[in-house]
Amino acid sequence: MLNIVYFNYQKLIIATMSDSIKIKIPIADRIYPLTISSNQEEILRDSAKKIESMIKQLEKNYAVRDKQDVLAMCALQYAAKIENMSHKNKTDSSEELNKLAELIDIIELHLNKY
Repeated sequence: MLNIVYFNYQKLIIATMSDSIKIKIPIADRIYPLTISSNQEEILRDSAKKIESMIKQLEKNYAVRDKQDVLAMCALQYAAKIENMSHKNKTDSSEELNKLAELIDIIELHLNKY
């Protein structure tokens, strides 16, 4: 299997002829080697950049003693965002179902008249 070595975002990437690639993602002053599908690379790099940005913001705004505290706060914020989106989707879905039920009732009412 042929390995292709190239640089991207100043990080070494080793790609094989298959769809799997190896990348190194820096988060909180550590490097995390990952083997991923090539279509995941951009998403993971963007996610790592967002995490790094949040880490810098948290370190700037709060007196933190170590990276674990900052990472825990970062994880909590992202988990809260996901929960909020999940709750909003459930609320939106139930509202849509109620509207749909109302429309069905209106249609049935009109059909029963004829």
